[in-house]
Amino acid sequence: MTPNAWFQCFRGCEGRYPLTQIIYECPSCGGLLEVRHDTDALKTRLGKEWRGLFDERFMRTDWPYGSAVWGKKELVCPVIEDDNVVSMWEGGSNLFWAERLGREIGCEDLWIKQCGNSHTGSFKDLGMTVLVSMVNQMLHEGQTVPAVACASTGDTSAALAAYAAAAGIQSVVFLPKDKVSTAQLVQPVSNGALVMSLETDFDGCMRLVREICQKENIYLANSMNSLRVEGQKTVAIELVQQDDWNVPDWVVIPGGNLGNSSALGKGFLEMKELGIIDKLPRIAVAQAANANPLHTSYLNNFDTFEPVQAKTTLASAIQIGDPVSREKSIATLKQFGGVVEQVTEQELSEACAQADRTGLFCCPHTGVAFGGLLKLLERGEVKPLDKVVVISTAHGLKFTDFKVRYHQNELSEFGVEPTRPNLPVELPAEYNVVRDALFRKLDSAA
Repeated sequence: MTPNAWFQCFRGCEGRYPLTQIIYECPSCGGLLEVRHDTDALKTRLGKEWRGLFDERFMRTDWPYGSAVWGKKELVCPVIEDDNVVSMWEGGSNLFWAERLGREIGCEDLWIKQCGNSHTGSFKDLGMTVLVSMVNQMLHEGQTVPAVACASTGDTSAALAAYAAAAGIQSVVFLPKDKVSTAQLVQPVSNGALVMSLETDFDGCMRLVREICQKENIYLANSMNSLRVEGQKTVAIELVQQDDWNVPDWVVIPGGNLGNSSALGKGFLEMKELGIIDKLPRIAVAQAANANPLHTSYLNNFDTFEPVQAKTTLASAIQIGDPVSREKSIATLKQFGGVVEQVTEQELSEACAQADRTGLFCCPHTGVAFGGLLKLLERGEVKPLDKVVVISTAHGLKFTDFKVRYHQNELSEFGVEPTRPNLPVELPAEYNVVRDALFRKLDSAA
């Protein structure tokens, strides 16, 4: 079985476009495209047969199906030849039972999908393997693609640079100057990307990269390119696969450009259509209060959507005031009984600190998701016995400056007053002094 897939307008306009065509928006209405699959061909295999096939491939060594993305190739991008796949064995990240944290916050069945435990340290790898593989396919078919470019607040650029380097393709990265962490900046630099550091914010970078890609035939790697969504939707498949194909009650996702929420929704809907699962979860999107256009729209029942000028937030990857995938995300939330919360800088910082004290090491964006979950629990939207999966989007080691500044009480510019600081105790190397200080600390912690 070799099912087909193509681009088609998300809003339902007529017209199909091959996945090798450089096109991101509908020629008729200007709406975003999405990848559509030949579901009649896919349905020739029963849901239980799909489950068995995916389990057989999961994290094995058979190229390229051992990748947790390419193990679902028929549902992701069947038109790419195996030899043109660019993979770093992405996916397969831990679905972690956060037992202690769940007990503390009153959520007894809390799980963390640790997407940051990946090649470049974020969930962006899942989408970039598909996108770069498609460019590799196009090049092998004789198309001319001078470079692949993205606007980024850090993680997208790292993923693009790494996968492009593996394929021998030039990557170009547009970053807002002084708005990404050193750990995030050094990744595309090390992988040979041409890094453009621009005196603007992410939205300004996005406007420029879209114009340059349109005029210069450079391939766009941001999430408005719906090939990215096909890789990112495998998080939905993978998290139910890791729980013996059981569907959680809730999935909580931090929201910036909003491609991730629509991607997970697409994954769940396609699984249900193919009989792989028999129900859908509810979806919650959490935004930083300093970059909250989706939350504002939610409060208005999504009747209107107004972009905002995003303010500086510690959750820098979601500091986006004009999200590209808003229309897809809103449609997803309506289908999934979705809710949207906003989280202040104080709330996201404390949520990270609390989670870290239970053995996690959270990026600030995951802190936004935890902060949103706490609010949903407080008002009874999420029940104590609900099974909840929080999507952790990046590894905390990318944000060590945020961690250090929290514990040193150096985040006052964000209005953050740490309640869980934990600094080294500096002492002379003398037994009695060390012993006395040690037991004072132990007694105070008891």
